[in-house]
Amino acid sequence: MADRPALHFVAAPAIEAQAALLALRDRFGDQGPKKADIIVTLGGDGFLLQTLHDFIGQEKAIYGMNRGSVGFLMNEYSETNLLERLAAAEATRIHPLRMKAVTRNGMVAEAHAFNEVYLFRETRQAAKLRVIVDERARIAELICDGILISTPAGSTAYNLSAHGPILPIDAALLAMTPISAFRPRRWRGAILSHLARTRFEILEPNKRPVSAVADALEVRDVASVDVAEDRSIAMTMLFDEGHSLNERILAEQFLD
Repeated sequence: MADRPALHFVAAPAIEAQAALLALRDRFGDQGPKKADIIVTLGGDGFLLQTLHDFIGQEKAIYGMNRGSVGFLMNEYSETNLLERLAAAEATRIHPLRMKAVTRNGMVAEAHAFNEVYLFRETRQAAKLRVIVDERARIAELICDGILISTPAGSTAYNLSAHGPILPIDAALLAMTPISAFRPRRWRGAILSHLARTRFEILEPNKRPVSAVADALEVRDVASVDVAEDRSIAMTMLFDEGHSLNERILAEQFLD
């Protein structure tokens, strides 16, 4: 970035994030969302995900600075050297998942997810699911609390908490991870090609209702859920030099 980039600042509702928003706009100005080359996001990981959705399909780079409680996807906050950091930043291109959920009454809902799509039981009853990958039933009946499919960018989020594998950001892979699986008792999940097309069919949906969630969008009482990577959409995330998302994900694998 030899020339000064056009910036637009967005912030989470938290007091700390809003104070940073005012300070940065006062110091660097704000070109607005349409003219901006870079969207500077102030908040935590959840707000950054929201920003990705707000600008999905637009040619805007997203640079996050941590003004929230969780900041794995965020850069360190500083007001003094922002332009220099942006000039040296390392870019990461990510693709979302596309979820198509069909409810028991036939309603169809579609959504994108940059972290994961997950299914989870709605009641005290365990969910019963059929897992189909590339039109072949891989598990005829999975009894569990739920299951998720994660992108590499999301593999250190819910997927990691559910004991799923951490994926390098540039890996052409997806992680499928069960949530508290009861049977098959020893099944711990699978690593899929990013080209894989997965379908979950809910068994006994009236007795064992299930919700499907794509990042922040929840669809209740689903009958089936289809998940695949959407290569038609790519978003650019910027990280400080030497602190790329790939490096963070690699470092995470060596933590206690």
